[in-house]
Amino acid sequence: MEFFDLHCDTLYAAVTKQTPLYQNNLAVSVRRGLCHKPWVQCFAVWIPDTLRGEEATRFFDKACDYLYEQAGQHSGELVICTTKEELVAAVQGRRCAALLTVEGGAVLNGKLETLDHLASRGVRMMTLTWNGSNELGDGVKVQRPKGLTAFGKQAVAKMGRLHMAVDISHASEPLFYDVASFYDGPLVASHSNAKAVCPHPRNLTNEQFEQIRRSGGLVGLTLERSFLATGGDVSCTSVLRHADHFLSLNGAETLALGTDFDGADMPDDLNAIEKMETLYETFLRHGYEEALVRAIFFGNAFRFFCRLGQKEADTRQPAQ
Repeated sequence: MEFFDLHCDTLYAAVTKQTPLYQNNLAVSVRRGLCHKPWVQCFAVWIPDTLRGEEATRFFDKACDYLYEQAGQHSGELVICTTKEELVAAVQGRRCAALLTVEGGAVLNGKLETLDHLASRGVRMMTLTWNGSNELGDGVKVQRPKGLTAFGKQAVAKMGRLHMAVDISHASEPLFYDVASFYDGPLVASHSNAKAVCPHPRNLTNEQFEQIRRSGGLVGLTLERSFLATGGDVSCTSVLRHADHFLSLNGAETLALGTDFDGADMPDDLNAIEKMETLYETFLRHGYEEALVRAIFFGNAFRFFCRLGQKEADTRQPAQ
């Protein structure tokens, strides 16, 4: 099975628990994930709302160093990809193709030059906020939220110039619509579901999904229980209801997966990377054509990151 996951918090868990990425008891390990071939995994450096200023930037560097260290130890099976060429080669070589991302714009410490640092270390996508506020704008749990700050507009514009994908999962609605009106590049909601199916504040309205679709972006179906359904049992069929809804909005080329492994409470039948085969088979049994299922599970996200402008590979900094 081909698998491309737009979001997991496994890197944060591995760093804070000092657990190897290759073999562990987390939801994602490289060893278990390689049952999917090819496999592309976005490893997010989560910046909690308790981390601010230079401490946030230092934590990013710590996590980034750890990912490069782990990739160096298992170079035959795990490779960090910063260019289209590296991504294609890793996929063809049946290795785990790792894309480095950041969840939380507080990592910038209010400094535009920090974006250059992130880009030099290989960051391919950044979520603008987590649930609270930072220098770019307000997250989804802020009361009376506002949109992009002046610094936020500068940062988003620079992300475009650096070919770094703009991720609006966790954004408040004012922030989302400010970004959508200000930024003319593709938008990504790396791990969000449909509000029409489950009215969780982290889920997307139909209008938000349409904005992302029209931008040429991606929406990653996520496996967090509370984003799938309000109470009751949740399972593979819960994910299908969100997929059905987004597909009814002409989302066949927009829909992808963003599991949120190691950062969410998940259904028992979907709580580890090796169980994604079960979800894949559920989609097929539901009556989706195999070409559509392959697009959702791999092709749409792979095409997006291959098209996203790429820097020269030699700008990446090795682990310190």
